[in-house]
Amino acid sequence: MKNLKKELQILRVFAICTIGLMTAFVTVAFKNGTNNQKFGTIDVERINIVEKDGTVKMVITNVQQFPNGKDTINNRPVNEDRKKRSGMLFFNEDGIECGGFIYDGTKTKDGHSAGMSLSFDQYDGDQVMQLLATDKKRNGKRYKTGGLIFNDRPDKETQLGISKIHKELDAIKDRKLRRKKRQEYIDKGLLGGAPRIYLGQTGSKNNGLFLFDKEGRRRANFYIDKNNNVKLEAYDEKGKVVSTWPK
Repeated sequence: MKNLKKELQILRVFAICTIGLMTAFVTVAFKNGTNNQKFGTIDVERINIVEKDGTVKMVITNVQQFPNGKDTINNRPVNEDRKKRSGMLFFNEDGIECGGFIYDGTKTKDGHSAGMSLSFDQYDGDQVMQLLATDKKRNGKRYKTGGLIFNDRPDKETQLGISKIHKELDAIKDRKLRRKKRQEYIDKGLLGGAPRIYLGQTGSKNNGLFLFDKEGRRRANFYIDKNNNVKLEAYDEKGKVVSTWPK
């Protein structure tokens, strides 16, 4: 009789533990059924957004964790000389950097310096479109610019190639020889690029559309100046005004 009572107690304890475990399992399963976790606030220095195969698609980072120097992402070196800033970097399906969003702002000895840039790169190349804003104050004067910029980039350039060429050019101490070598790479379509369209405000507080030729030389302006005057200007290849409206 005593053995029977003991066995019943053991079964009762076993049943209670089993039910408890099953209840906990079901509760956790329903709670995490979507594999989504909900957080109120997260303090984090850097987040890497990755695909299932591990390819990094986006980096969200503070200043200290911003990749530069000898860092690599997707087994590729990043821009070695790039200044550390807080922001985001974007990467395409091949793991190549294709744009980013960066910003900064700080007081300086005689004013302040702040800026923001949202850029998009051509495939395995440098930026072809950029939304840029700067705000600087020096010696009591404030200089602000902001606009949308479109650039031409060489068809044959690559990010690794650009980095290699810049290191080679930096190692050439003779300025004439360095310019000559740089021009050789430009002629081969491996280096270069030029702004073609700027839409926004300049440091002179002119607001309008500014056009450049394939060499990056200013050729036409259509804008409203700081005194509310509407102006249309055309320039030749040497930067001389050849036509204006109004006269």
